[in-house]
Amino acid sequence: MRVIDLRSDTVTLPTREMREAIYHAELGDDVYGEDPSTKRLEEMAADITGKEAALLVPSGTMANLTCVLTHCARGEEVILGDKSHIFLNEAGGISALGGAQVHTIYNQPDGSMLLKDIEAAIRNDNIHYPRTRLVCIENTHNRCNGSPLSPDYVNSVVELAKNYGLSVHLDGARIFNAAIALGVTVEKLTHGVDSIMFCLSKGLSAPIGSIICGSHKFISKAIRTRKILGGGMRQTGIIAAAGIISLEQMVERLSEDHINAYKLAEGIAQIAGLSIDVSKIKTNILYFDLTNHHLNTDDLVKKCGQKGLMFLPTGQSRFRMVTHYGITSEDIDDSLATLRDVMGAE
Repeated sequence: MRVIDLRSDTVTLPTREMREAIYHAELGDDVYGEDPSTKRLEEMAADITGKEAALLVPSGTMANLTCVLTHCARGEEVILGDKSHIFLNEAGGISALGGAQVHTIYNQPDGSMLLKDIEAAIRNDNIHYPRTRLVCIENTHNRCNGSPLSPDYVNSVVELAKNYGLSVHLDGARIFNAAIALGVTVEKLTHGVDSIMFCLSKGLSAPIGSIICGSHKFISKAIRTRKILGGGMRQTGIIAAAGIISLEQMVERLSEDHINAYKLAEGIAQIAGLSIDVSKIKTNILYFDLTNHHLNTDDLVKKCGQKGLMFLPTGQSRFRMVTHYGITSEDIDDSLATLRDVMGAE
């Protein structure tokens, strides 16, 4: 039985070109700054994001953690959305390991935070308060239907932060999805932010790795933070080689994933007992709800799984599906057929 895995775009497998590049990669000791493949990948990433320098790390969670800890001292405060990945899905690392305090504000349905809410969260200079140091934004926004944030919005957050002497970190795990969806360059979405991270191992299909980009000064500090966190690696060219292929070959094809996600959403909208707002589907992530009370959350996931369709429950009667490399239009047809079969059987 063929399995159609829509749990996440992290389940992508490396392409043939990536496997060959890994095998033939030029290698050196990256802790000594001597891995040529890693240096090339970091130069490419810095150029694409419009930053001075870049740094390879093992994962997106380590990338965000490294950035926040580089920006903030212990006891200082980070403003971020209440649905942000850093707040919900990174094990409280910025507090547990960095001693930074989080100040959450409401994420709008499109993943943005209202400027007035951000401004209201900034602390006054008072010895009773932690110092506000950083604003974090997420693009695309995972929990908000994979919504892309526009360049105008990013610029407005940067301008507000700078007026108060704050830094801005962009969790850009899927920033290339945002750029493709909006028809702009990645640099348009990173302009003015002090740090950005993006993942190689999601839609870009590399087996491992994320990249941090920022100024030379910031990356120099981040290297030390990465070392503290245990992220100083050696012959990292075997990771970087696949990442180079990601940036060279896997960006433009993200539009296929967006088309498939929209097709999937349109189909789900036609299935009795399921509910979805198709207008919210902008990239490769979609959320839908179960309204048929003859089934529960676990039943739907289990019955579909038995038929080879995998996806994630994210709450009571709520589910997430993510399209990605390896999922075809025919797979979307088969997924919808499975859903119709399971829902119709009740």
